[in-house]
Amino acid sequence: MTAAQDLSGTMSEAEWQARVDLAAAYRLVDMFGWTDLLGTHLSARVPDAQDQFLINPYGLLFEEITASSLVKVDEEGHILSPTQYIINPAGFVIHSAVHMALPEAMCVMHTHTPAGTGVATQKQGLLPLTQHALTVIAGTAYHDYEGIATDLGERERLVRDLGDNNLLILRNHGLLTVGGSVGEAFVWMYRAERACRMQLAFQQAGAEAMEIPEEVQRVTIERNREANSKTGHRPIGVMEWPALLRKLDRADQSYKE
Repeated sequence: MTAAQDLSGTMSEAEWQARVDLAAAYRLVDMFGWTDLLGTHLSARVPDAQDQFLINPYGLLFEEITASSLVKVDEEGHILSPTQYIINPAGFVIHSAVHMALPEAMCVMHTHTPAGTGVATQKQGLLPLTQHALTVIAGTAYHDYEGIATDLGERERLVRDLGDNNLLILRNHGLLTVGGSVGEAFVWMYRAERACRMQLAFQQAGAEAMEIPEEVQRVTIERNREANSKTGHRPIGVMEWPALLRKLDRADQSYKE
């Protein structure tokens, strides 16, 4: 083990499954190239303890994260599981804000990718220029930059700006997604990241935009809301997450340790 003993027999089955899913998300973030050395963080609520969540030990690369190495904390920041590491203070502020305010938020993901931060730095943010952008714009909000997020007072403003959206663009900073499962939060991040990459690719071309008419934008956004809903044909993460786990398992199953 890299950072912790095998804890699989010391907790509920529900918590262990949450650990395995979150560890898988860390490995997939690394696999897709979204990491920032030790920076950024993903969290998952402990299913049978609503005031507790799991987050990465500050000191491990995402490629090293395992189910056992994840750190369990409460909403006051007290570490509740054995670890030789601390947790990122900014990560605690951001993730505790969402988990404290939104009981339905089972997973929160935050990244600093070149594409996500590149769009977050643009005054107009994510532009409705592509089908991929319109897929996520319907669930997107913005939060102004307040410096490194170590001020507990920022939690209220983060949650206020997030509202009932799944994607929060942290201006001048990066992307944050929220989901009712690890798979849902991950796929929101995947879609947001793709939309941002496509926007930057277009802007770098220096060509004139073929803008999408406002009525087509409206119809597309409404169709996405329906398709992405629980009654739609592609509820976010439901089909993608098992496929992503199969992809990860073919490469490396050590995240389950």
